Amino acid sequence: MQRRQSSKTPKQPPQVHHKNQTDLSAWQKGGRIDPEKSVQNHQSPNYQKNDSKQDSLEQALSYFEKVQDRVSLKKNNVLQKHLTTVESIALQRGLPPEGFDVLLNVALSGKLADTVNIRLLKSLVPASVIPETSVVSSVSWLCVSKCSSNIQLLFLRWLITVFDFIDHKEQLHALYGFFFSFLQDEKMCPYVCHLLYLLTRKENVKPFRIRRLLDLQAKMGMQYHLQALLSLYKLFCPELVTITLPGKMKTYFKNSEGPWKAAINTVRRRNQDNLPVSQPLFLGTAQPQSRKRKWNTQLIIPASSTNKNNLEEDREKNHVDLYSTNESFPVEQLQTFSQLLQNIHHLEFPSQMGSVLTNPLLLHYMNCVKDESIYLRLYYWMGQTLQEECTWCVADNNRYEEEFKDFLETVYKSECFLQEGFSSCEEFLYKSLPLWDGFCCRSQILRLVSWIPLSTFSEMKSHLYDPLAQLFFTSSLYFKCSVLESLKELLQNWLNWHVIHLDSESDSQVNSLNTTLSGVVNVVAELIHFVGWISTVALRLENNPTFLLYFILDFYETVCDMYLRYNLPLLIMPPAGVFYPALLSMDSVSLNQLCYIMYRYRTNLVAAKENELSKKKILQFKFSSQTYQEYNQYIIAMVGCLWTSSAFQKDIHPQGLRMDDELLKKTTVQEFKTSFNIVYHPAMMGYALLFLQQAWPDDTTFNFSLIKGKKWNWYLEYLYAQGLKGLKVFIESSINRVSQASHSKAGNVQA
Repeated sequence: MQRRQSSKTPKQPPQVHHKNQTDLSAWQKGGRIDPEKSVQNHQSPNYQKNDSKQDSLEQALSYFEKVQDRVSLKKNNVLQKHLTTVESIALQRGLPPEGFDVLLNVALSGKLADTVNIRLLKSLVPASVIPETSVVSSVSWLCVSKCSSNIQLLFLRWLITVFDFIDHKEQLHALYGFFFSFLQDEKMCPYVCHLLYLLTRKENVKPFRIRRLLDLQAKMGMQYHLQALLSLYKLFCPELVTITLPGKMKTYFKNSEGPWKAAINTVRRRNQDNLPVSQPLFLGTAQPQSRKRKWNTQLIIPASSTNKNNLEEDREKNHVDLYSTNESFPVEQLQTFSQLLQNIHHLEFPSQMGSVLTNPLLLHYMNCVKDESIYLRLYYWMGQTLQEECTWCVADNNRYEEEFKDFLETVYKSECFLQEGFSSCEEFLYKSLPLWDGFCCRSQILRLVSWIPLSTFSEMKSHLYDPLAQLFFTSSLYFKCSVLESLKELLQNWLNWHVIHLDSESDSQVNSLNTTLSGVVNVVAELIHFVGWISTVALRLENNPTFLLYFILDFYETVCDMYLRYNLPLLIMPPAGVFYPALLSMDSVSLNQLCYIMYRYRTNLVAAKENELSKKKILQFKFSSQTYQEYNQYIIAMVGCLWTSSAFQKDIHPQGLRMDDELLKKTTVQEFKTSFNIVYHPAMMGYALLFLQQAWPDDTTFNFSLIKGKKWNWYLEYLYAQGLKGLKVFIESSINRVSQASHSKAGNVQA
């Protein structure tokens, strides 16, 4: 293996030449070198201070590069001075790319005491990128056992933490077998598995490696880090890994970030504050970066001529044919949809999976090519990031709420693009909702809730419904409406998934489909019952506000059409605590919504009954008689209120409007029987008043009893013209108006 280069030998530059990553002057200015602005930068007030720091760092690097013998820290003031310089500059500005080769080699060569080597490794905070050549050179020191096991372990932890900052990884991939050999060390095994997880490609999966992992698992027991690597191997080569592994993602790896992540975040924020917003900061990106380096690391090269020219230069130097069928196609060079189509089977996915979320072309690829290894890597990264950056689960993270909001928004947009939820988001929500205050990142969290995948009711109840209900009952009216909107979208996403899944099943899979369908029906039914319960309680708590009622009825507009629109054999009527407040609402919008919902219930129930009688369906779930009975009870109440003025006498629902005449007389309400028909109903009286003004403009007495006979029919047409389509379809479908004579008779009854 190639050892580090001599100090007298010129260092090889990184393979890709970023203008902001080539010399110490670039690091000093904290960004890309612009020749047009170099004079202005040298004239800045902080230049003298920066120049002094640069000189100090150069002196320190020169000292560490030339050190030969083992030096004691206590007896050497020069060593203490240069070590302090490296530490302070690393924490303030980060180290330039050239510094890593020197510091890694001296830390792993065993020339200095472990206390010094540990401090040097902890100071390796990148300001921009880390050259791959420096990492490969440092790995070569592990072959000669010059450094202690503690230093090797710390080096691996550092390598995992800064993995996304390494500019290239081809040579690092070539060392896969070398890293694999370290699995025999019990202390290093978790971190080696983590590193291998990041490096693994399909060609790395070999039978002898699988056997080795299985032997280790038999020796150590079921270890999460071994399961992670085996899961990835199984996704690449399922025929080679025949054992059963846990299906759900877990926190497979120990936290290896140590002191570096906090330092990287600090350096990034400081450099971001010191630079113009429009100027790229790290990794050649074209957008200002937040402290969340992983989820903001974008691989899309900005569409500028400079970048295109650089890409052409790289292409010529590396002899890469963008449309070659024999070469892998790096996603960094993927810029157009046509390139995606021509290279879809040769894409080499990035190591930093967070960049996938912000790249529409890569999301297209994930949607078209169901590569489980990509999802596994993405879920692992996303689960770790959500857990570590949650502003209400981790202390001192509340200062970065806006950045966390942006990240959650990005995840939500990716879920919408792919039309499926991420299991890592589901686990995050289940863990964090019991600790959530309902205020922080409210919009983003509720949007993520709408993409929770179908799961068993026991999991949903304990992890989602229970914590959400506690917040729902104790929060504002606006929060209640937001939760109902989120649950409606969740129901729609489940139903859409069911339709797609149903269409994709073949006729030979009827039995498995039956089981799946039964599970879907049960889970959807529990969600609807849950929404009905919280809606009933919320209407009582908030005194039946129209705003809340709108969102509740909007949910049931989806429920009432599940059978015909989504081919799901399930219909659940709204509870009485929702139906009657809507029927007696003082707002015409709510009443019109309810009429439309009941019309769709009737249409779906009639279709279900016809299918049941014809027995044309192979998979037939019969609706219970209770559903039909409850529907009929509601219809009797609605017709009795709006049409026949007999609701108080004929409503047979246990929680309905039926009352004795003696009790009604005690209310001292005149003509109480007609109080809720389409003329006198509080929600309709405004329309009746306007109708009277148009029909009898000279009559100022507003005599509602005039609306009868033919005038009743005119009034109905007037209501239909006002946009009350729900009322129209309900009356036409649920009320038998055979002839004009019956119209007149019905109108006389109302008077």
